[in-house]
Amino acid sequence: MIMEMHAHTAEHSACSFVNAVDLVRKALSKELQGIVLTDHHYLWPDEEIIRLRQQAGLPDYFLIFSAQEVRTADFGDVLVYGADRTLPAGISLERIRREFPRAALVWAHPYRKESRPRVDQLLHPHLDAVEIFNSNHTVAENTRALRDWHRYKFTAIGGTDTHSESYAGTYPTIFDHPFQSVAELAEEIRRGRCRPFFKEIPRSGTQIQVTELTIGTKGADERREKIIIKTHDNPAKWKTAERAYHIIENIAAHGFTDGPFRVPRPLGFDVESHTLIEEGVRGKSLFDKLLRADQDSAREYLRLAARWLAKLHSARLRVTPAEEYFPREEKRLERYQKHFVEGRHPHARRVREITDAVMQAQQSFYGSTTANFIQGHGDFHLKNILVGQDHPDNRDTTFVAVIDFDSSLCMPQAFDVGTFVAQYRNQLFSHPEVRDKAPLDIFLDTYRGHVGIRDPEFPLQVLLFQARTNLSIAAYLYKVGMGASEDLHRVLVEAEQCLAEVAMRVSRLAPSSAS
Repeated sequence: MIMEMHAHTAEHSACSFVNAVDLVRKALSKELQGIVLTDHHYLWPDEEIIRLRQQAGLPDYFLIFSAQEVRTADFGDVLVYGADRTLPAGISLERIRREFPRAALVWAHPYRKESRPRVDQLLHPHLDAVEIFNSNHTVAENTRALRDWHRYKFTAIGGTDTHSESYAGTYPTIFDHPFQSVAELAEEIRRGRCRPFFKEIPRSGTQIQVTELTIGTKGADERREKIIIKTHDNPAKWKTAERAYHIIENIAAHGFTDGPFRVPRPLGFDVESHTLIEEGVRGKSLFDKLLRADQDSAREYLRLAARWLAKLHSARLRVTPAEEYFPREEKRLERYQKHFVEGRHPHARRVREITDAVMQAQQSFYGSTTANFIQGHGDFHLKNILVGQDHPDNRDTTFVAVIDFDSSLCMPQAFDVGTFVAQYRNQLFSHPEVRDKAPLDIFLDTYRGHVGIRDPEFPLQVLLFQARTNLSIAAYLYKVGMGASEDLHRVLVEAEQCLAEVAMRVSRLAPSSAS
């Protein structure tokens, strides 16, 4: 059974803005099997609950119980399930346990306001459970509570602590066995046969632990809270991730939190544990969407991706210092060629020549000035772009969200465009049918139309960064053991072709010298 365990009504809690009828109907729409009304120091009489059921028009299976939230002298707010009378404020936890030995006592929202409960408190013998998920916790506090639950293995519940209709049923609790009375519910809690209703999927990587949490039921609106928790073991990786987090914060603040163009909403971080928390984005990569979409849909997805990038570039953000671009770029290019040189790869000389040409061309286009640089993504490609839909039956709710800002810098505007072009060609190389139904020109034309590029050198700069991206692809292929592959040879040839075209077109643009 799945229950809402913590809810307040406007009828009996001065802090609540939702009447009981709307509250229970919302819980029903979230596909819960019942709700416990936990007004402050108040128990609903049976006749009042019967009248509520009639007014709300609830099905017979939907349960409504009454419990109470009690302000105790020693543990703050405690949810008391199964007491047969209203309890006064200031009562001690020990007295509640003594007078109601069969009641279930649950510590309510103990992590809110950055509180750090001690282990002896979490495992206190008078407590039957701890409420680890609560809307009065921040996401970081809910995450800390989850971590403590895993560590100390106490009984836990979820409770929304509802005070308005909009978020009722967000943090429900699932019970192992059915029950029909509040006394039986209390028994299930005391026996530890319950937990918050959520799905937890670990996705650990190298020097990082990634956990995906999906909390609650879909309900009629098919929306659940989904968060991504990233804990870093490596201090250097943590520094990079924290930097990316603050870049996303700035981008999100410029109109990228909802609507058709988004980034994962930053939700919180914990410096002590090197943990970052962000909103999980529901969607599939643009790569996967293009493979399966019909022609019209595929082209629309490509246009949306171009418009996302155009919106970011048009914002002209400068979050990180522009002066760091060239030193970082030099180090990255050196790292690319280092793999080939140290491994004595047959193409080491070619890679060195491409690397030198890319760096020289950047210096030629931009010199030492970074005045026109803007905050870019730095790794803008099909697999870092997610396409989703808020409502499955409404195509108008389609959105594009972009992830992974670890490579974001204040950079030349053409960098992201050239990266996308090169990665599009590489990732879809073995899918010519996709390139036919969603040609690259659609992306480029849409981007240009929304940004208004006037610089005649911009197409040349895009070619330059295509070459630069092919170099990074080649380094990646070598790193994963594909140093002798045809793919590596192909991307190096494409890089050389791009650079040759840049050189030829630059010479045509250059004014002829006087004789």
